[in-house]
Amino acid sequence: MFPRTLPQPEILSVDGLPTLRWGIIGPGWIADRFAAAFRHHTRQQLVAVAGRNLDKTTAFAGRWDIPRIFTEASEMLALKDLDVVYVATPHNHHFPDAMKVLQAGKHVLVEKPLALNAQEGAKLQQEARARKLFCLEGMWCDFTPKYDVLRQLLENGDLGDLHTLIADHGEYFTPDHRIFNPDLAGGPMLDLGSYLISLSITVAGSVPAQVLAQGQPAPGGVNGQASMLFTHHNGMHSVLNTTLFSRTPSGAVIAGRDATLSLNGHFYAPGDFTLASSEGNQLLHWKDKGGHYEQLSYEIEHTAWCIGQGLTESPIRPLETSLMTLSTMDNVRRQLGIVFNEERQD
Repeated sequence: MFPRTLPQPEILSVDGLPTLRWGIIGPGWIADRFAAAFRHHTRQQLVAVAGRNLDKTTAFAGRWDIPRIFTEASEMLALKDLDVVYVATPHNHHFPDAMKVLQAGKHVLVEKPLALNAQEGAKLQQEARARKLFCLEGMWCDFTPKYDVLRQLLENGDLGDLHTLIADHGEYFTPDHRIFNPDLAGGPMLDLGSYLISLSITVAGSVPAQVLAQGQPAPGGVNGQASMLFTHHNGMHSVLNTTLFSRTPSGAVIAGRDATLSLNGHFYAPGDFTLASSEGNQLLHWKDKGGHYEQLSYEIEHTAWCIGQGLTESPIRPLETSLMTLSTMDNVRRQLGIVFNEERQD
């Protein structure tokens, strides 16, 4: 039966959150957005930042009033008054940097993707469990009100039997962007594609039973475009495309027997969506409060809540979900012949 209203998002109360002392490794573009959301929209403490370039790191610390600056992450990780670290380095540094954080006895929030592949991701999971530390992949969309409502609709069965997911994610990048750099695990898969594959796993609830993929190379030796068809155990098909060659609408449609959910604009970002009955005579509209990267605050506060609860994994995005995303990306990459430098045998 088509719902009369949309569910209300379940939002954490900031009054019950512990105030943790945070550090950042990698003061780059996404860390800048993270720090802005952190400073303006949470009560957490940002106490240290580590980056290889002293001038860049100093400027970052000045923008966000961070008292301690390090050019070596190991020196920052030796601090006693540091609880949790956000890893925002390039993709191929996520695994070694997150492992250093865990081995230093600190909790860790790793910018997506968690690691280059499922094997690396599993090692982080094992390390965190062995040390009883919290570890989370920062797939920021999962913690926003929009995605909370989406999950509730799926869990309630409001769309009926699911049959089709169609989604794309294409952006324009200048030739000097790191996404074209094979030494930084470039290509769309770990960046744009991870949102697509994560959404398909969220909707279907498991890794696909069958994966078919086609790709196209980009100059410089990285993959430039990938098209994927997933068949899931429940019979649902996911039709996905990611590209570095063109800016695409980057929307998504989740179609069930009873209703269709259309995510407008960038499906992974804060924004609006529409739920339409299959007969076409009933519509419900979700209007997002906006803010875009301001909503990184939700994953920050969720991390603090989990640590305060003594958890080692998030109930919203457990590491098993991250590993399913990585293993599916591994499958796609095998079909496309994408091998990252760190995976090559000498």
